[in-house]
Amino acid sequence: MLKSVLITGVGGQGTLLASKIMSEAAGRRGLFVRTSETIGMAQRGGSVTSHLRIDAKNVSPVIPSEHADILIGFELAEAARQIPKLAENASCVVNTDTLVPTNVALKQGKYLADEYLAALKKAAPHGLFINATPLAIEAGDARTLNIVLLGAAAGAGMLPFSVEELKDAIKACVKPKLLDMNMKAFELGLAAAQ
Repeated sequence: MLKSVLITGVGGQGTLLASKIMSEAAGRRGLFVRTSETIGMAQRGGSVTSHLRIDAKNVSPVIPSEHADILIGFELAEAARQIPKLAENASCVVNTDTLVPTNVALKQGKYLADEYLAALKKAAPHGLFINATPLAIEAGDARTLNIVLLGAAAGAGMLPFSVEELKDAIKACVKPKLLDMNMKAFELGLAAAQ
């Protein structure tokens, strides 16, 4: 059951924690997982991408072009950047909220949100596109965006784990004092997908 999951966003959005949670869920089921991260200038809002190869003993940890089964995009432009990685029948959950890059803020570039969204919808016609940021804020902190999107992916039936397996993995990976807020974020994501 090889599944290749690509999680992408910018520094500070929790892509690495989302990857850790999914790896934890796979490990608890006894599945072999390979992961790889591209972090770049993450702490300054740069691109962050996590590759997960679930049940992947004989493959590279880095997902090659046209092999990602699932894309979880925390930021619209970063998700669009990963289109060449998507397999033919890939599914995706993408946050439609945007984070304007520095070059655009300085009027040295353009942010083409409508074009990015159209390209993603063409590449993954059965994708789920939601404005997840308000849900994260409703959960108690915008930094729970990652958990909202995991909940949405689970609610859409895209992930190879049950809701309970993911909740157990969240409990194992999130600090106890933040657990209630993250569980609320997960539930809000589940509801948004249904």
